[in-house]
Amino acid sequence: MHEAIEIDAGSHSGIPSQWLNWIGENKLLETDEAAVIDVLAANGFDRRDAEQQVKRAAQDQFLRGGNSLAQRLAKLESLLNVYSALWSASVSPPVVERRDRLSREEFLRSYYSVNRPVIMLDQMQDWKALSSWSPEYFKERYGNEQVEVMADRSSDPQYEIHSESHKRTVRLADFVDLVTSATETNDQYMVANNNALESSHMKQLLSDVIAFPEYLDSSRMDGNVFLWFGPAGTVTPLHHDVINILIAQVYGRKRFTLIPSFQTHLVYNRHAVYSEVDCDAADYNRFPLFRDAQRIEVTLEPGEVLFIPVGWWHHVRSLEASISVSFINFRFPNEYQWQHPDRNR
Repeated sequence: MHEAIEIDAGSHSGIPSQWLNWIGENKLLETDEAAVIDVLAANGFDRRDAEQQVKRAAQDQFLRGGNSLAQRLAKLESLLNVYSALWSASVSPPVVERRDRLSREEFLRSYYSVNRPVIMLDQMQDWKALSSWSPEYFKERYGNEQVEVMADRSSDPQYEIHSESHKRTVRLADFVDLVTSATETNDQYMVANNNALESSHMKQLLSDVIAFPEYLDSSRMDGNVFLWFGPAGTVTPLHHDVINILIAQVYGRKRFTLIPSFQTHLVYNRHAVYSEVDCDAADYNRFPLFRDAQRIEVTLEPGEVLFIPVGWWHHVRSLEASISVSFINFRFPNEYQWQHPDRNR
């Protein structure tokens, strides 16, 4: 059964449209009618109203017409389940490989072109950033720079979806003080879309990195390289990206929870690129299919580079104050067309 949506039913004499949509979805999913009625009754609706609406859904011509589409989607989900079973059989338990000396050809053949993540261990040894970057270094060299951060995130469970309302401009020195004084918080974070590396002064930081010439096009650095900086406890909730990404860990450690792209049907993706599931505390009563999602946890250490393939779901938590750099300027095709769900549609 599709998970029940959270709506206050107390003041409704009938069944509101959001719940009628939920009845229709479960009808297309061929959920047992008695189970649907029980959920509606448990959420405060009159059982007779519930029985009437479920009966009406069974007779609705539009829903009957949508049944063929539902069957096609069910077939696609069956294929994704086959991919999951085959993948699990090939590597049990599933892991993200850690590799040295990965050539361009092997990276393209064994990881990029087959949508498979990998951690590279020997790509940052010549980075000046690895030995020099720290919160204190940022404060000393760029403390007076005005930077954009995401703030007041703890007050909003959907802070990523509402990111525009959380943008604040602060002095980098003040943000560094917050990072170094915080024990663990998700309230403020400098994330990829801060554009810090495009400012006239902080762009100098790019001279401290070497942009992986085997995999990346150094002529397309502008607008394709991103800085992440924040205290321990910052979280990027479960989501997928619409392109391939390399993430280089410079300072501190981050824990990544990865879920394969072919398990999208298990993560309750109802809005854009985001999952509704809290990966740190999954509610299996609301999201029962998530039990079957195969989660791979990896900790990225300073000097390690993680390749996250397009479409792979990932949840990220900083275990310590952390500085990371991400890249999207691959030498290989990295633009794709996506259609995103919208729960409000």
